[in-house]
Amino acid sequence: MSVPVIGVGERRARLGRRQLLAPSARAARVEDVADAVVGLHATDAATVYLSACARLAEPSAAEVDRALYGDVSLVKLLSMRRTIFAVTEGLAPYVSAGAARAIAAKERATLLKHLRDHAEGWDAARLAETEREVLAALAVRGEATTKELGEAVPQLRETMLMSVGKAYEARQSVGSRLLRLLASDGHVRRCRPRGSWLSSSYPWALVPQWPDVPVREAKAEVVRRWLAAYGPGTVEDVKWWTGWTLGEVRTALADVGARGVALADGAAALVLPGDEGPVADPEPWAALLPALDPAVMGWRGRDWYLRSEDVPALFDRAGNAGPTVWWCGEVVGGWAQRADGEVVWRLFRDVGVEAERAVAVEAGRLAAWLGEVRVTPRFRTPLERELVAKG
Repeated sequence: MSVPVIGVGERRARLGRRQLLAPSARAARVEDVADAVVGLHATDAATVYLSACARLAEPSAAEVDRALYGDVSLVKLLSMRRTIFAVTEGLAPYVSAGAARAIAAKERATLLKHLRDHAEGWDAARLAETEREVLAALAVRGEATTKELGEAVPQLRETMLMSVGKAYEARQSVGSRLLRLLASDGHVRRCRPRGSWLSSSYPWALVPQWPDVPVREAKAEVVRRWLAAYGPGTVEDVKWWTGWTLGEVRTALADVGARGVALADGAAALVLPGDEGPVADPEPWAALLPALDPAVMGWRGRDWYLRSEDVPALFDRAGNAGPTVWWCGEVVGGWAQRADGEVVWRLFRDVGVEAERAVAVEAGRLAAWLGEVRVTPRFRTPLERELVAKG
């Protein structure tokens, strides 16, 4: 029996529909967006808002705020490949058990080593006691910043001198590391920032404990959702996106009954059972997606939507993607916002009048909901810097 072939056009159609990028596929609620991409990248606070609003029928920072801080239906977790993702309440228990807990265990071991090496009087018992005191203080206060918690738990104000004697020698507070650890372990969450939605100054609050999900079941659910949103994908794609071992990936793929297909170049890939058939092309669509958007960071193998010659302009040296311009499932340029609020872009080649008009419409849509807000990516890339500098 021949293996079904899923070509480039089919993959781009799936991207437009399943990741809610075609106008007819856009969602009304942020929760639907987050589930459609299996979590919004949240390492850069702005990415959550920009990625979500690119996929909302009516883009609004207030809608994202509602989910993050009003209903708390989105929770940020340090999870897949040690990246912070904003995931829905329904997915959070699986992401926590399948990815975040293992990372938290490593984070705890690393923090304990650093405390022993670079601070005084710390051991596993003192660290555990400090964690309990922090959780107790939050139970009383409701929410508090790391600095405010240091008033109730003085240990948080202690520091560690890191990289002694090197040019980047610096002191790290125990509090900043410990709160991040508690967040990774699913005990606390970030609350509404003190300032705009771009602010990195935020208080913490307790998180209701999620149901305990077996690790294997959790990993299978994460992979099932990934295949539904990103499939077809190769084993290497899944391994890269999750950050798991090859054995863990293969087990999860087997648990969901993943079916083999072939890509246009003949490479072996996988989809969910029953997902081998074609997906109807959406209407022509353009999108201006932010740095680290799930669409550009969703696969290890990107040649079906991103030309290799365009990578140096759009990625930094660590592999972080900058703002991208898309046309019908392909990256065709990059964009930036200048100090005066203007959204500017550059296309890498002639993509036709229809595409240029559609990109201009999306740029106007983006500028309209941003209003007076100015966004600078946390990880800046060559083209983004160049576009800003020419303003």
